[in-house]
Amino acid sequence: MERTDFDHHRTPIFSFLQDYLEKDITPFFVPGHKHGRGLKEFSDFVGSRILGMDITSLPESDNLANPIGIIKESQELLADAFGAENAYFLVNGTSEGVQVMIRSAVKPGEQIIIPRNAHKSTVGGLILSGAVPVYVYPEMNAELGISTVVDSSTIKEIFKKHPFAKAVFVINPTYYGMVSDIKTIVRTAHREGAVVLVDEAHGAHMGFHDDFPLTGMEVGADMSAASLHKTGGSLTQSSVLLLRGARIPQENVKQTLNLTRTTSPSYILMASLDVARKQLALWGDELLEETLELARYARREINEIEGLYAFDHNLSGTSGIYDLDETKLAIYVGKLGVTGFALERELMTRFGIGLELADLNNVLALITIGDTKQSVDKLINALKTIVQERGTHDVKKLIELPEMPDLIVSPRDAYYGTKKKVLLEEAAGEICGEMLMAYPPGIPLICPGERLTQDVVDYVKVLKEQHASLQGTADPYVNYIRVLGHDY
Repeated sequence: MERTDFDHHRTPIFSFLQDYLEKDITPFFVPGHKHGRGLKEFSDFVGSRILGMDITSLPESDNLANPIGIIKESQELLADAFGAENAYFLVNGTSEGVQVMIRSAVKPGEQIIIPRNAHKSTVGGLILSGAVPVYVYPEMNAELGISTVVDSSTIKEIFKKHPFAKAVFVINPTYYGMVSDIKTIVRTAHREGAVVLVDEAHGAHMGFHDDFPLTGMEVGADMSAASLHKTGGSLTQSSVLLLRGARIPQENVKQTLNLTRTTSPSYILMASLDVARKQLALWGDELLEETLELARYARREINEIEGLYAFDHNLSGTSGIYDLDETKLAIYVGKLGVTGFALERELMTRFGIGLELADLNNVLALITIGDTKQSVDKLINALKTIVQERGTHDVKKLIELPEMPDLIVSPRDAYYGTKKKVLLEEAAGEICGEMLMAYPPGIPLICPGERLTQDVVDYVKVLKEQHASLQGTADPYVNYIRVLGHDY
């Protein structure tokens, strides 16, 4: 019988740790810092209590690999709060959850439909699983210079060409807060006998207030992974994997998780998930109402500043966009005569304001339950000052976002293939042997197994000139890139 007696005032793990600290236990178990005494400088700075909570799997503290006690109860509360049948703590971020979803749903050689603007963790999932990606290309917004979402009609068309695809992967929402018509995508996939996996790294909050887009669990997706640490209030690295329905057996998910996740999970991270779930379940609507009011206030004020455009609901119905998460305060800055990267640096160095990401044309500020009118006003006033000083200019785009490259070899075969190192400037035409991306947002410009184009090479050179944070290549400076082939 399904449980209906969930008391979201309870925090099983957090309450256990509070009781544990009161008992003055003498530890002869790991971790070796022994309640901080072996890490005095760090303990003196952060406080002995946080180090005292850093414990291992004791008989009373349950075991994440096979929970039967407080972890089990806390995960059940988490599942209920998110409208899932099962929930699993993730202590290695949503990247872990994305890879577990792919490995649980798709076997080696089977096809999975994936947006080409998915996070780099999806490529890791393809390599680990041996699945074959069927990339679908998101719509583009040329004016903003970004890719948006995959239109639901595109998913219908792709199934006509790939009727044996076993899964569809959906991003809900994108880094910029844009969402597809996920309800229609789920219906289409299930009609075709495929499961739906949802990357909700940036949408952990969306199910707790009616003014947000629908979540994967709300529309019948089979699995989703959500970063509570991004928008739900828990500590960095703490996320949740959600499962519903019988299309993906619970036993498979548990075994897949235990293949790669740590056997020494952080109880501090899990306790933060416990408390974050409690406050979302009990007071999420109230907290998020205040957050939305701040986001709407900021958007109105910024859109009154000449030369700036904070993405708003006018984008819905264009470029495949079905809805928008208003707490993603994305701002087009192309009329300021500077790149988003330059504006991001100026806000940090001059005003002490840190942003979530920047690209050539835009910056992104997240408005969350941790914000106040004071913090939002600081951002608005800084932007007003910068615009007053700089004025506005004719838009001068440095370079167009390159088209997505062709997949020649599966990501797994490319990952394990023999590679050689070539200069970036000489790499066009080669088959890439590694990933390359700006981080954040961590969307690969080129993936293992894809053919490098001159457009991609030119775009990367511009990113380097703008001092974007590039990742994924063996060469940290991206002067060289590894491609398939032999050095002679």
